[in-house]
Amino acid sequence: MKLVRFGPAGEEKPGCVDPQGQIRDLSKHIADITPEVLAPQSLAALQALDITKLPLVQQQSIRLGCPYIGTGKFIGVGLNYKDHAKEIGSDLPSEPILFTKWCSPTGPYDDVRLPPSANKADWEVELGIVIGCRAKHVDVENALDYVAGYCVINDISERHYQLEKGGTWDKGKGYDGFGPIGPYLVTKEAIKNPQNLRLWLKLNGETMQDGHTSNMIFSVAYLIHYISQFTTLNPGDLIATGTPAGVGVGRSPAIFLKPGDMMELGVDELGQQKQTIF
Repeated sequence: MKLVRFGPAGEEKPGCVDPQGQIRDLSKHIADITPEVLAPQSLAALQALDITKLPLVQQQSIRLGCPYIGTGKFIGVGLNYKDHAKEIGSDLPSEPILFTKWCSPTGPYDDVRLPPSANKADWEVELGIVIGCRAKHVDVENALDYVAGYCVINDISERHYQLEKGGTWDKGKGYDGFGPIGPYLVTKEAIKNPQNLRLWLKLNGETMQDGHTSNMIFSVAYLIHYISQFTTLNPGDLIATGTPAGVGVGRSPAIFLKPGDMMELGVDELGQQKQTIF
């Protein structure tokens, strides 16, 4: 099932996408797509609906927001692709590198404003994991049972803040708008193997990233297991699982985002995003 939220920022309504790619209105069944809705029993009730009987949404010029509301923790994973670690000259990590994104998630087509002093803004297409039930000290073998679904994330990063201002990476990851999500939250039963997905990003029409989740150092299941040893994961928590090679800082010479640039990105089976920088 593909869940969406549609409408002006702050006024989004819950919806889903039917087999023909049309948006259907879920607001007669749920007030919004919240962490409570992402719990297994609630998701099962939505999946039992005949979505072809739900009201159609007139899609012309309709905005899509973040596909759910109520992200408690937005956790990033650094250097989790072998080719990405290689391109920036880093050794492969022996354990997952974790950081937090302070930003409030935005919609998949919302424009992205750079910080006033930004000079090294970068892109990162990533597979996102949305947690559906409380996970604490979980086993790797059962870790996927705690997933509500998956989504596309653009982990936009200001490298100057991240790498040159000392301390943790969080300063370069948390600016407003630095985490577009969506267009959909695709429930987990629709994704047979999260380690078998292509992900890509274009900048101004030129392919920058073209990777595959099979190249992850630490799998989706392992990340959920690992993170749950250090913090309790709750419904609505979001994990950005890392990015493949092709980021701007890894190029020679480096390429960074500037006003007017357009990013297009996507993950197999999870849809595509498009943002303009200003």
